[in-house]
Amino acid sequence: MTQPLAAAPLETPVAPSLVARPEPFSAIPRDAWDSLLAATPAATPFSRWTIHRAWWDAYGSTAHEQYLICTRAGSDSPAETGPADTSDMSATSDIRAILPLMHRHAVEPDDAISATVLRRTGPSGRLVPPDAKVIYMAASYHIDYATMLCQPADLAGAAAAVVESFASGATSSDPDHGDQPWDAIDLRRLRHDDPARPALEEAFRAQLGRHGWDLCQEVEDVCPVASLQGADWEGYLASLDKKARHEIRRKMRRAEAAGEVTFSQSQPTPEAVAAFIELHQARWGRDGLFPDTAGGHRSRRFLERLAELEAGEGDGRQLQLGQVTVGERVIFATVGFDDGTTCYFYNAGMDPDARALSPGVTGTAAYLRDRLQAGRQCFDFLRGDEPYKYEWGAVDQPIHRLLITRTVDA
Repeated sequence: MTQPLAAAPLETPVAPSLVARPEPFSAIPRDAWDSLLAATPAATPFSRWTIHRAWWDAYGSTAHEQYLICTRAGSDSPAETGPADTSDMSATSDIRAILPLMHRHAVEPDDAISATVLRRTGPSGRLVPPDAKVIYMAASYHIDYATMLCQPADLAGAAAAVVESFASGATSSDPDHGDQPWDAIDLRRLRHDDPARPALEEAFRAQLGRHGWDLCQEVEDVCPVASLQGADWEGYLASLDKKARHEIRRKMRRAEAAGEVTFSQSQPTPEAVAAFIELHQARWGRDGLFPDTAGGHRSRRFLERLAELEAGEGDGRQLQLGQVTVGERVIFATVGFDDGTTCYFYNAGMDPDARALSPGVTGTAAYLRDRLQAGRQCFDFLRGDEPYKYEWGAVDQPIHRLLITRTVDA
């Protein structure tokens, strides 16, 4: 439920210990990004540099970068030393926080022809005018969680610096998008337990009265998550609803009668990506992510580029492409992420001609069983309350939205 928050009394703001300024994504040193990613309690694979690089390579024409970095006052911008110069560790280590942002109009003229299924459903919660210039979390069309990358000790100072940058107008001018100031700041995909969420909310609330802003905090969506901690496969099944457990076992037995049911991971090669896309489209057709449209082509480019970048991460790779076979027949394909503790089930494809083998249930069971045996503690079904997720014992984890709008002319 939307919760309008009353403006705080007018008061003189305390000068933040950090300052925030816009910085091109390409000018942010990769080692600074990775260092802050590792230090951020609520970070997930969706905050990885590879996700953002792949997204801009695929969707760069649909939005405008507006990344903010927080540094101590007087520090040099990385852009001033050159984006490729990561040997200057003093400049790198002085970046105390990164808030990945982008801006666009709420509805761009080509949205109807370029939108994939992920964007046709429309926004949830409070709406903003279609021509409003809105600041969003970067790459938010395709990520399920977002956060500010920051050391916990710097969180309050970074949040205050970010809000001050919006208040001062330092982030409102973009030569490629005109001089229109922002109409709304729409920060989505914030996890319920993310300490950045209350830090940003409090920082914005402290400025509402001074600038004539309004702030709403609302639950944007849910991510159903199944706990696997301390269970083996049979123990996990025993924890499920009796009807769901019976159906899973029945369909698995039927598939196993046709051949061994196996989940196997694939290297993130172009061939593996193409195989996934083929099965995904076989199941979903024009309602899938990769139809022969402008939006579908961008989705394909995003996944191809992400696989290419993750392939270069070596042992640090978290993108996971997989296939489920019955005997030698591929019936199910997955794209997910795995950080060593949690498996994030991002998307799937399946063979529509394998209905007798129940590819949806059989494939999900094989994937989940494999991750349980690998020692994962959680299996995250990500955004959306589709009924099938709860058959696997998933419990809703809310994700939140902070929406800041102007109520008077600045």
